[in-house]
Amino acid sequence: MELKLDTPIQYVPRVGPVMAKRLDTLGIKTVEDLLYYPPFRYDDFSLVSPIARVQPGETLTVEGTITAFRNAYTKSGKKLQQAQLSDETGTIDIIWFNQPFLSRTLAVGTQVRLAGKIDWFGHKVVMSSPDYELTGSDPVNKTSLHTGRIVPVYPATGGISQKWLRGRTALVIEQCIPQVLEHLSDSILGKYRLMEIQKSIEQIHYPIDKNSSERAHRRLAFDEFLFIILTALEQKRAWEAMQKAHQIMPSRYDLASFIMSLPFQLTEDQRQSVTEILGDLDKSYPMNRLLEGDVGSGKTVVAAIAMYAVFQCGWQSVLMAPTQILAEQHYATLSRLFQPLDIRVGLVTGTQKSSKLEALNSKLNVLVGTHALLSEAINFDKVALAVIDEQQRFGVNQRTLLREKSGGLKMPHLLTMTATPIPRTVALTVYGNLSLSVLHQMPRGRKRVKTWVVPKEKRDSAYAWIKKQLKETRGQAFIVCPLIDESETLQTVKAATKEYAVLNKQIFPDLRLGLLHGRMKAIEKTKILDAFRAGTVDILGTTPVVEVGIDIPNAIIMLIEASDRFGLSQLHQLRGRVGRGALDSYCLLFTETGDETTITRLKSLETIYSGPLLAEVDLKLRGPGELFGTKQHGVPILKFASFNNTDLIHETQTLAREIFQTDPDLSNFPLLREKVKKSTILSVSQD
Repeated sequence: MELKLDTPIQYVPRVGPVMAKRLDTLGIKTVEDLLYYPPFRYDDFSLVSPIARVQPGETLTVEGTITAFRNAYTKSGKKLQQAQLSDETGTIDIIWFNQPFLSRTLAVGTQVRLAGKIDWFGHKVVMSSPDYELTGSDPVNKTSLHTGRIVPVYPATGGISQKWLRGRTALVIEQCIPQVLEHLSDSILGKYRLMEIQKSIEQIHYPIDKNSSERAHRRLAFDEFLFIILTALEQKRAWEAMQKAHQIMPSRYDLASFIMSLPFQLTEDQRQSVTEILGDLDKSYPMNRLLEGDVGSGKTVVAAIAMYAVFQCGWQSVLMAPTQILAEQHYATLSRLFQPLDIRVGLVTGTQKSSKLEALNSKLNVLVGTHALLSEAINFDKVALAVIDEQQRFGVNQRTLLREKSGGLKMPHLLTMTATPIPRTVALTVYGNLSLSVLHQMPRGRKRVKTWVVPKEKRDSAYAWIKKQLKETRGQAFIVCPLIDESETLQTVKAATKEYAVLNKQIFPDLRLGLLHGRMKAIEKTKILDAFRAGTVDILGTTPVVEVGIDIPNAIIMLIEASDRFGLSQLHQLRGRVGRGALDSYCLLFTETGDETTITRLKSLETIYSGPLLAEVDLKLRGPGELFGTKQHGVPILKFASFNNTDLIHETQTLAREIFQTDPDLSNFPLLREKVKKSTILSVSQD
């Protein structure tokens, strides 16, 4: 059959249903997927040398005839294959390990090309474990895929060999590359120094030299960013054109009086964010803004000011949190702020009955809750503002339903808050459909949390220091473990339940300990947190459920077990749970690793106290998958591009905006429009 770009991969010759299932695990479902499946590195076998001229240490290709072959054993009992390859200039010894089948493949008299490293084996110069390619009369670099050239090495899985994968890739390139049409104009290609798309695909798989592979990679990365940014711009345009919202125009005098009545001064970042949000609320289409700020930077207060503006105009606001703990925290904060103004705040949780929810809804000005807010009993007819905290912890369907429940023809304004630090490069691309406000500054009076990396040999002295601190200051401590129960695959990671027992009986027998984790029932969580707030628990052993929503001003120590298993952003958020009172506070990062890179990464927390800066460090060291949990946070898995490539991001942004300003429908770029529509990059949610 004739192969098309959308042909299922199983119909490619020598694939079939079994191999198609294996390829599916690599994300390869169609011919086009295989064309855009990039190598993760290359072996440079392009140096082709006569045998007489090879030198130890060189990586190269030699060609000749097998003149001897035998199976043998090393002194340690390993199977060893020994062969000799001869050309017109000389003979070289070849060795492989544990590949006895080669005696049949490379029988004496076989013409072959071998590619690998020249090395010493004992006192002899040999070619060690080379790749091979049967040649017959084929000339080098014509049909060669595995030797005599720069050879691609792909991410693979069990049952898929590199040779087989190269063969399938070469076949679909040969048959299908004419079907890949250029979607950028000649002027754009010239202006941004981009390789043509067909040549880019050919050269990313089988480059003629290093420069060609780099240029191909740059072009394909450029396209990835361009598709993301154009998708985001289109979503933003559609949002503003198709959605209508209540225009919120409160009394500026009343709003200023409310801000003046707050028990603290706003930071400049908070004032700027409030100005941006009020500007959005004044528009006839709904706000879609992301408010980013470290734990404790005052995001809730900014949201509260927006809620007050909505109340002034006679409408309701809702705040949706991912956990009951966080919902209760927001409810307490908003109740304190709004009580003097007779603004009625209600808490909606999954434990309330429908009849009670209906009665609540009509009397409240602000509703705070978890996913229970999506209950049919809650009517959102008068909701003009929806605030979603930590949106990446919700599914897209939940966020969409929250918007849709407002009813009528008008949508609520949408304000999303997150403490997850987002590198600027990611914010400008993935979240390009959102307006962005960032709180860099911390409120006055917040003390920096002194942070130390604690190696295993200092564990006992750290425990003694914690005990002394808690007794002298009457402060409290968190001890965080990554897992709830012991894992067979992660035996060195201390589980909270096991650690709690050890801490309680052996380490801190004279202090009062409590346990909190995600598998506890809501009523149990509330009970232990109330005890911790009341000071009847000195140390709270917990999993990262403590990461969001717990505000304990008397907590002065955050101890994190197996800290090397967390990203810097998550460690920073955990650290933000202490340092909220008048006492000096500390974060101890326990680790048993000796890896220098890991220790250096953790030690960055000792000197960097900015969430976005730490996110940039993590992005460089661990990549976006580690930083965001990738799919959970809606961050696309990039095949070619990297969020570290700021220059390329700025170039694609410039082009995307130029195109969008003059041709928002991409009518002059029909092929580009189709590419954007069917892009396999994870779509950027309008949430």
